[in-house]
Amino acid sequence: MRPLRFSLNVTLDGCYDHTVGIADADLHRNAMEYIAGCDELLFGRVTYEMMVAAWRLPASWPMPEWMLPFAQTIHAAKKYVVSSTLKEVDWNSELVRGDLATFVLQLKQQPGKGIGVGGVQLAMALTELGLIDEYQIVVHPRIIGRGPTLFAGLSKMVDLKLVGREEFASGAVAMRYEVKR
Repeated sequence: MRPLRFSLNVTLDGCYDHTVGIADADLHRNAMEYIAGCDELLFGRVTYEMMVAAWRLPASWPMPEWMLPFAQTIHAAKKYVVSSTLKEVDWNSELVRGDLATFVLQLKQQPGKGIGVGGVQLAMALTELGLIDEYQIVVHPRIIGRGPTLFAGLSKMVDLKLVGREEFASGAVAMRYEVKR
């Protein structure tokens, strides 16, 4: 069974506001490798809209050369978008409606490397359903003291085992955890 993986950047105090993280070549390489290690991506509506606006090629904003491998990788990736409000999607994407658990379990049964999850609300729902197998949390060396925090309101504790760690020159640390079953 393919693992369902969630990855997100947060500040030391758990804020996941994408405007306060560090953007550098190392962190974009890490994100590109995460996406390349997945057969498909499963996005919530908000994340899909944010990513398509920023990373659809050709990009409409001046992009540093070190961002291009990430942009090319996410642009090419097969994407599923979970939304009850969107009428259609593009950018190599399909809209997902109906029972989320059934859809994800069917995806996980297919052969391959894994499925990446993007979106905080979607990750919360999938965590509540016990469907996420791996979490990669990239902690940025900043304390923001405001904004939304990751997994606020989760109804149950999830025990994890640290299986990987990578430190970056910026001081950010990517920690990869598997769910203890």
